[in-house]
Amino acid sequence: MGLEWEQLVVDAADPVALGRWWCEALGWTVVNDSPEEYEIRPRPDRLPGLLFGSAPDKKTVKNRLHLDFRPDDRDAEVERLLALGARHADVGQRGDEPWVVLADPEGNEFCVLGERSGG
Repeated sequence: MGLEWEQLVVDAADPVALGRWWCEALGWTVVNDSPEEYEIRPRPDRLPGLLFGSAPDKKTVKNRLHLDFRPDDRDAEVERLLALGARHADVGQRGDEPWVVLADPEGNEFCVLGERSGG
């Protein structure tokens, strides 16, 4: 197949600030630090990346697309992300899920998953 996933584009009021936050949260590398399009990747030559683009409107509703992350230690990772500036987010979860819903500094929800069941 001739189709490769290049990046996920995230609208941001401040692409540089949000891109820097995600870069620190993920431990990724900056590959474009333009104020209009700030891009990070796991490594400069590894895809996909996250591209933060300028958008004047504020986020008002739950994201229709979000990222899920599976760390070695969910609770420790949640605490680390909260210390970086994430916050808990309510998207209607019941409270007994094996994941934690957080939001980045601009309110974009993402999940920190628990241990994978079944190995």
